[in-house]
Amino acid sequence: MARDSCLAKITAGVAVGGALGGAVGAVYGTYEAVRFKVPGLMKIRYIGQTTIGSAAIFGLFLGAGSLIRCGKSY
Repeated sequence: MARDSCLAKITAGVAVGGALGGAVGAVYGTYEAVRFKVPGLMKIRYIGQTTIGSAAIFGLFLGAGSLIRCGKSY
């Protein structure tokens, strides 16, 4: 597999999007859990759901963007 193959670029896009989305989701989930006064251990579940959901969405979009750019040659 070549270093700048299309699959490598898509994988890198998904990884970066997942990491960025996870970080943003964790911050936002923590803020929302405190703001809405989520009780006890439900905070951990709420933060986890927000983190995973945000990471999945960001990863999907950055992977799709990498796929679209992969076909273009500049």
